[in-house]
Amino acid sequence: MTTNKETSKEESKKKQEKKEIENLKKTAEANETISEDVEDKTEEMIEKQADKEKEVEEKKAEEKTQKLEEKDKEEHKKEKEAEKKESKRKAPQEQPTDESWEPITKLGREVKQGKVKNIDEILDKNRKILEPEVVDNLINAKTELIAIGQSKGKFGGGKRRAWKQTQKTTKEGNVMTFSSMAIVGDEDGHLGMGVGRATETLPARDKALRKAKLNIMKIQRDCSSFDCSCSEKHSIPFKVKGRSGGVRVELMPAALGTGLAVADELKKVLQLAGIKDIYGRTFGSTRTTFNLVKACLEALKKTNRQEIR
Repeated sequence: MTTNKETSKEESKKKQEKKEIENLKKTAEANETISEDVEDKTEEMIEKQADKEKEVEEKKAEEKTQKLEEKDKEEHKKEKEAEKKESKRKAPQEQPTDESWEPITKLGREVKQGKVKNIDEILDKNRKILEPEVVDNLINAKTELIAIGQSKGKFGGGKRRAWKQTQKTTKEGNVMTFSSMAIVGDEDGHLGMGVGRATETLPARDKALRKAKLNIMKIQRDCSSFDCSCSEKHSIPFKVKGRSGGVRVELMPAALGTGLAVADELKKVLQLAGIKDIYGRTFGSTRTTFNLVKACLEALKKTNRQEIR
């Protein structure tokens, strides 16, 4: 890149050359004859000036081409980065393949060898799952994040978000921690919940998903509403109750086509459990979604017991 000083020097050189050519011409006109030396010098000066002009033009053209190439490279990089981000967002979470996963526990080896092909075999025998890859290989797990936090807003009017932010004052300063709640299910009677805490948001989410897979449980479904006589497993078998902290939740079976008559955050839980129709009632401080979801899971656990008549 040429600077202002270099351009000013070039312009001054050109002016000097022009003056020399004009002086030679004037001397030739005064003598009324132009010698061969003068002609040669003028031709050489003209040729040099033309060569310099060509070099300047070539340099400018090269600079333009370099700039265009750099712009094309930058645009190409940006397009690739955008494509990668979109693919990551759209693509489901990567499940470990048989080649990459090396099981540590006895249960993991049995799953990889194909001895255990159904997750109900594990849950019915009350075997403990210590590796999340076991769940990934046995069911098609879907995930949801519960909005347990709130963003900052004027007069407490912030929107709900998936990360709960807490702050602790220490000698070194204020330490921020984030917590998240994740739900894992296959929409076919299997559900798990986990909570993760970390100094950043993404590690907290990963911890929550891992714990949710380790806490997977079986939920009994049936059609037992008094005004429905179908054979589909679209609701719960009987009325159940759950409690966590100051929140109580009651879930009741509903007829086919009723839908999920519960809170918005509980709809995420029931959808992943495979329940389509249900009635619900809540009592207490239901604004604390953390306890609300835990109370709902405690109620769903009770569907595995036999109905007492």
